[in-house]
Amino acid sequence: MNRGLVSPTEWATTRTRLVLRTLQGLLLGTLLLVGLGPVLWLAKAAVTPTQDTLRAPLSVFPHGFDLSNLVTAWTRVEIDKYFLNTVWLAAGSWAVQLVVATTAGYALAVLRPRYGALITGVVLGTLFVPSIVLLVPLYLTVVDTGMINTFWAVWLPAGASAFNVVLVQRFFASLPREVFEAARVDGAGPFRIFWSVVLPLSRPVIGVVSVFAVVASWKDFLWPMLVLPDPAVQPLSVRLPALQRYVELDVFLAALAISSIIPIALFLVFQRLFLSGGALEGAVKG
Repeated sequence: MNRGLVSPTEWATTRTRLVLRTLQGLLLGTLLLVGLGPVLWLAKAAVTPTQDTLRAPLSVFPHGFDLSNLVTAWTRVEIDKYFLNTVWLAAGSWAVQLVVATTAGYALAVLRPRYGALITGVVLGTLFVPSIVLLVPLYLTVVDTGMINTFWAVWLPAGASAFNVVLVQRFFASLPREVFEAARVDGAGPFRIFWSVVLPLSRPVIGVVSVFAVVASWKDFLWPMLVLPDPAVQPLSVRLPALQRYVELDVFLAALAISSIIPIALFLVFQRLFLSGGALEGAVKG
């Protein structure tokens, strides 16, 4: 029996359908305005002169648009250098997180060591520890190992993501065990099973973990600011606030728009994984 706020009989009436469709349209329009509006405004402001942005911030190109803002931000403000630093930081963090998450998830879900349940409990327990509590000891460790002003100071700590490990472990645990048994009968070892069987079946969850890793690294501010004090190796998230007072508003907004390209592009590429929920299905079943 179908139950809901509106019964099938009420839904069959023209007046009820019209009211509900109108409310749904208003709700959808509000969500688009709240969620997509700031992004569209930033894209518009990036190619709008400063005076137009200050005098008529909601007008659509009252005196035309100026693409030189993007060129100025890319060259004079050296956004190209900081953009490249951000790409390197995000790529390294993504690689480290992916290696740690897939190997740890494979060991706990497929190989199933003797104390796997205890290890899983410890990993889950770290999710309840506030990251700010670990900031000082982690920083002292980076200083003692001489990794200050190197990308390794950001890459290696990024691998300690308990959320990604648990997510991948649950997905691996949902894979059919018969596939692993058949591979073992054919003479495949643990590494061959991991490389040739598990990873090809896990592309959805790998895509989700990749997006989480890149976006988290792209927007991280506090940790890169602490371990990368040299401006020459700092990412956009650290350099843009420092440069705000020295550049014009239109150039600064253009720099913000450039820095938003990668996260938006990643979402557009992997949006089906999030909207369908297929990549998280294994984690929910686990």
